[in-house]
Amino acid sequence: MGENEETWHPVVRAMREISYFILKSTETLDISQIESLIDLLYKAYIEKRKVLVMGAGRSGLVGRAFAMRLLHLGFNSYVLGDTIVPSISKGDLAIAISGSGRTQLIVTAAEAAKKVGAIVVAITTYPDSPLGALADLVVWVPGRAKSSRMDDFFARQILGIHEPLAPLGTLFEDTTAVFLDGVIYALMLRLGANEEDLKSRHANIEL
Repeated sequence: MGENEETWHPVVRAMREISYFILKSTETLDISQIESLIDLLYKAYIEKRKVLVMGAGRSGLVGRAFAMRLLHLGFNSYVLGDTIVPSISKGDLAIAISGSGRTQLIVTAAEAAKKVGAIVVAITTYPDSPLGALADLVVWVPGRAKSSRMDDFFARQILGIHEPLAPLGTLFEDTTAVFLDGVIYALMLRLGANEEDLKSRHANIEL
């Protein structure tokens, strides 16, 4: 592979561009928002509150990975849409992931969580979105600068709107995945946990 970008394989070019975007995003994150998120999660752990993670599409997959790591740390974590999800109540934590902050399913779920007194955290690129407006805490994560005309995830899927290199919400989703892995590391430090602690709660029945 040469140094000239034109000689890079498309896969390599995409990986480098996405990685560069994530690296640059670390310079723009709001540390006070991050600390507030970690404080809420730590409080939920100490008080044995439930943590419900919500997201649609690929954001949902990112949220699922985050919820799994929380489980490995000893949290009572769940994912919206799973068959085994208890009701949440006052004081529980609902973490909603949506790049646009307009995905109707997630906004509606966040509203329902808010009504029962749960603490709602929005992880989004658009703090002024409907999701951001109702959240108790907004954590800004940069994504694609220009959003599609159709903000709703399902509408975009149906219409098949794509963009080159990082289609749909790729930059937001990839950045959020790495960001939440960083949150897990910070929680490990706060809780004094190590990899062996996580292994003790990892699935031990696998094919």
